[in-house]
Amino acid sequence: MTETLTRGAPAVTRGRLPHAALSGLFLAGFISILTECLPAGLLPEISRTLGTDVALTGQIVTIYALATALAAIPFSRVTSAWPRRNVLLLALGTVAVANVLTAVSTGYTLTMVIRFAAGLGTGLIWPLLGGYAARLAPDGRQGRAIAIALAGTPLGLALGIPLGTWLSGFGGWQTAFWASVALIGLTMVWVLTTLPNLPGQQVTDRFTVRQVLVLPGLRTILFALTAYMVAHNILYTYITDFLGSAGMASQAGWVLFAFGVTSVLSVVVVGSHIDRHLRKLVVGSTVLFAASVLVLAVLSGVPALVYLAAAAWGLAFGSSPSLFVGAAITATKEASDVAQSITITVFSTSIALGGFLGGLLVADLGASSLTWASLVLLAAAAAAVFGGKRHAFPQKAK
Repeated sequence: MTETLTRGAPAVTRGRLPHAALSGLFLAGFISILTECLPAGLLPEISRTLGTDVALTGQIVTIYALATALAAIPFSRVTSAWPRRNVLLLALGTVAVANVLTAVSTGYTLTMVIRFAAGLGTGLIWPLLGGYAARLAPDGRQGRAIAIALAGTPLGLALGIPLGTWLSGFGGWQTAFWASVALIGLTMVWVLTTLPNLPGQQVTDRFTVRQVLVLPGLRTILFALTAYMVAHNILYTYITDFLGSAGMASQAGWVLFAFGVTSVLSVVVVGSHIDRHLRKLVVGSTVLFAASVLVLAVLSGVPALVYLAAAAWGLAFGSSPSLFVGAAITATKEASDVAQSITITVFSTSIALGGFLGGLLVADLGASSLTWASLVLLAAAAAAVFGGKRHAFPQKAK
């Protein structure tokens, strides 16, 4: 469960948001998801180092997400009374050490164990960010503070693979991990100098997970989120293999750059409209994503259309975590703290499942099967989104 957002006085009482402190939370979220996605664009190189095939190597993404999913609820409960900055620094330090060990590891089993440990560190970070940001913000501006703190997650998802691919060009896949360690070190210094060490808070016991799961709309949201995110990660984790099958392996970095640029644009644009047009944005995101994957499935032999589809995919996906989390908060109201922890667990599990299924598809049916599997899942997500008009994705927030 995440910490409650209502207990404890905010650390800041004036009208201005503490942007320096919120930037530390933003970076922590960015780093956690960046570390998760980083190997996806480096799988061919990493597989040669580890002596495994690409499909098996892709499970180092899956194991990380699985660890995060397993840790999110129990770790946030165990550490809920600890000073907040201490918890964040412990988590960042865990991820940094794990990235160092990943960069020097040459064994597959050892790398899987290391990545699992890194995922546990992220399981401490994600449930902490929203509550920490809310307590730092002045009255009436908590929502904006939470949006800033959580923006690192979609940007990490959007930029993780392109950054990894680009950095590997300076000295192999290990360079990407060493660069991430340097970024974590700088972030830890920033956190130490800008974030107040707020006291911990006991998690709320007003709502249990079981009680929240039966609230109207939440299960529909979680189903749509699962289908959407599994579809994304089936294709995104093995995008370099897909582009290779399309004869565009040498252009992978530029295709991913197009995806990353529009993902950032999506975060900026959607952030100013999410409160008033949540349903329209979720519908638009799902439909645009499906259309992009359809183009990749049937027209991958036309490079210009691959670039266009990748850009549209990024525009659809970039703000999707905020959209689904926002829908969960709107649907569950007073129980939103518990709903957020459930959503984080489902989010991470979906990343793990997408990586796992993608590996099976590549190994058994080839990279071209990735798009068709994603389309089936996106059809299911679209059905849930369109059908959830009353509670899950209402026309107007209640």
